[in-house]
Amino acid sequence: MERNNRLGRFEEVVLLAVARLRENAYGVPIRREIAERTGHDVSFGAVYTTLDRLEQKGYISSRIGDPSRERGGRAKRYFRIEAPGERALERSREMLASMGGLVHASP
Repeated sequence: MERNNRLGRFEEVVLLAVARLRENAYGVPIRREIAERTGHDVSFGAVYTTLDRLEQKGYISSRIGDPSRERGGRAKRYFRIEAPGERALERSREMLASMGGLVHASP
């Protein structure tokens, strides 16, 4: 597996958020999902940079929604996990599971 195709920890978290949010996966809910699930506040810049990288890898796709009055005529960019992204998450889960046997609790 090429290094470029490996998921970094934050990439994995963002990809999981996109998968979890389904049709509601755009910037604000993705950032909120990450904050709620990890307890860490992350910047929009970090989220969007990672989303762009995941899209370049083919793990997600995006589409532009209709402009909305609430957003001053701006449109939301929605994200969707693709089959390669699902496979990347599965590989990550398998790797973590295989490594789990190496971790022992302290007495």
